[in-house]
Order: sequence, then structure tokens, then C-alpha cells
Amino acid sequence: MTVALHGLVRDQFGKKMSKSKGNGVDPLEFMDKYGADALRFTLARGANPGKDQALAEEWIAGSRNFATKLWNATRFAMMNGANVVGDLPDIDSLNAIDKWILNRLSETISEVDVLLERYEFARACELMYHFAWDDVCDWYLELSKESFSSGDADATKRVLGFVLDQLFRLMHPVMPFITETMWTALTGGESLVIAQWPVAQADHIDKNAEKLVSELQEIITDVRRFRNDQGIKTSQKIPARFIAPAHIKDYSDAMAFVLRLDLGEITPSAHCEIGNVTVEFDLTSSIDIGAERARLEKDLATAQKDKQTAEVKLNNQGFMAKAPETVLVEIRERLEKTSADIERISAQLLKLPKA
Repeated sequence: MTVALHGLVRDQFGKKMSKSKGNGVDPLEFMDKYGADALRFTLARGANPGKDQALAEEWIAGSRNFATKLWNATRFAMMNGANVVGDLPDIDSLNAIDKWILNRLSETISEVDVLLERYEFARACELMYHFAWDDVCDWYLELSKESFSSGDADATKRVLGFVLDQLFRLMHPVMPFITETMWTALTGGESLVIAQWPVAQADHIDKNAEKLVSELQEIITDVRRFRNDQGIKTSQKIPARFIAPAHIKDYSDAMAFVLRLDLGEITPSAHCEIGNVTVEFDLTSSIDIGAERARLEKDLATAQKDKQTAEVKLNNQGFMAKAPETVLVEIRERLEKTSADIERISAQLLKLPKA
């Protein structure tokens, strides 16, 4: 039997807790307010070998939010038919999105195993957190929604069930209660306590799928930024089309579902270029082009004026000789920011449709 010892738990500022300072915390109060799993995960996430750790209430609240994220993702998955019945589909029959999440799962299991063997609980928890929140919830579920919506998701349902099954097994030591509840509901199994530890699958490693999904993520991120820059509501559908290589175009429907795009033949009035992919939009009914151009031109004029002011000061020898270093640093940072703003706004104006 091995007993792992952690460092001293200090307050959020790294100070030792004491009654005289009044900075002590009652873990039972945190458990009542946020749940035992949230407190346990926060402590595990801060447990670096040989070091003390700070503890702040907002970090425990963040872990509670993470637990809620997992709970909602599991409910969504089960409502849409995620299951653990039968073997996984043949790996070659899966689409790149399903292959990618299986690849990320195996990588995460392998890395977490190594870190747990070294008692590096903080790094292990960080990996599990980002795999669950970023890879599973923010990307895999979103990219799979079009499959669920179209009714062509039998393989995805099984893959999603497998991923959640393995994830709950992996996270059980650090969030035992919620993973037990979700796992038994998903699998119908007796208990995670007696379930086998997850094992990384070498045949699930697929770097081609990883590269392709990385491209999809870049496209989605840039189009989201474009929509935001144009002031288009996230809920508003806009006509668009993808001009892309075949391996990207195969996933146009999945991206369009995430991005709220209505694909079809259009008369483009704006476009967004990401590498060798062009996304064209018809924004004629989505924004007030004149008002948007006026707003951007006003912002550009303000940025140009701020940049000129900063340059005048930095080119003034007398000012440079007398000004405190903190002031000079602030002006240089302002110059850098305004230069970036000018470049960004100018690019937005170029993409804006002609009135």
C-alpha cells in the first residue's frame, strides 16, 4: 500500500492558515456549498510533489462549474443515444472527428498514467480537465451535433459512449461521486470502484485525423471571430459557402452547424480566408453595411490618433530623457496595441461588403 502525502494547504495568498490571522477555512462548509468532488478536485489539481498549495473559494467554485459541465454533457449524450452496447465500430469506418476524439482519449490516458505513477496529481488533473472540457465538450460534442441532428450518428453514439465511459474511469479517483453517478447511469454497471482502469489503445492513435480536426478548429475559430467583428449575433444564420480542398469540404455540414451558416449557392458580399480555405458570405440582410463601415472608420481614426500621439512622445528626446521608465513602458505598450488595432480594423474594412 502506498500513501501519498501532500504539502501544506495555505490560504489563497500563500499564507499559512491560523486562528489569529482569521484566514482559516472550514472544508465542510466548502463541501456543503460546492460539493465534495469540487473540493477534492481543487486540492488534487493543486498538489505538486514537495510543494505547499494555496486554496481559494473561487477555485472550488470553478471545479463545481467543471462538474456541472460534465453533468450537462453526459445528459446531452444520453438523450442523444450515446451507449456502451457492443464493440466499437471498425476504426477505418469512422469519420475523422470520431477518430480524433479516440486519438485524444488514448493520448490522455497514456499521459495521465505516467503522471500518476510519478505522483504528479496536479498535472494529471490538468490534462483530464482540458480533455473533458476542451476536447470532449467544446469540440467533439459541437462537431458531432450535425450528425445527431441528421440522424446519421450510430457510430458517433457508440464512440461518445466509449469516450465518456473511459473518461469517468480515469477521473474517478479525483471526482468519485459525480463520476460514479454518471457512469452507472450511462453503462448500467455496478460501480466504478470495481471497474477496470482505462487502457490506451495504440490502434486509436491517428495523426491524420488530429491534423484534419486541427484545421477544422482553426476555420471555426476564424469564422467566429469574423462574425463577432461584423457584429453578427451568434444565433443568427447567414448564407455562406466553403471553397476548400475535398478533405475539408467533407466536413462543411459539421462546421456550418456549429457556425450557424446556411450553405448553398450565394452571391458573396464578404469573405474570410484561412490558409487554403475561403469562406464566402452573403451579409446583405445580416448587417447595416453603412453603419458598420462608419463605426469601423471611427474606430480606425481613433486608433491612428492614439498611435500618432504615442509616436510623438517617443520621438521627443527631451520627454524621453525626463519621463519615468514606467511611463515609457506604458507608452510603448500603447503604441504596440494601437498598431495592432489599426491592422485589425483595416482588415475588417477590407472584408466588409461594398455598400
